[in-house]
Amino acid sequence: MKDNPEMPSSEEDHSQFVKNSVLYKEFLAERAEILKHKWIESEKAGKDIGFEKALLDWIMKHRSNWRERRRKEARTEKSAS
Repeated sequence: MKDNPEMPSSEEDHSQFVKNSVLYKEFLAERAEILKHKWIESEKAGKDIGFEKALLDWIMKHRSNWRERRRKEARTEKSAS
């Protein structure tokens, strides 16, 4: 892809760096959980509740427990290595 004239090498390298970063991976994992929550709550409501409502509801009800569980899993994986 380095030959792609639309994306110079430095932009491509930066893009790969971001995609490989822990922060970006955490963002993707959190977004997946929010989308799952949106689907579940929309099914319960019988209609699409929308991303913003699902996001706020998930943050209020689930985010802190989800993050703590992720931290524990990361520590367990690190100590197993």
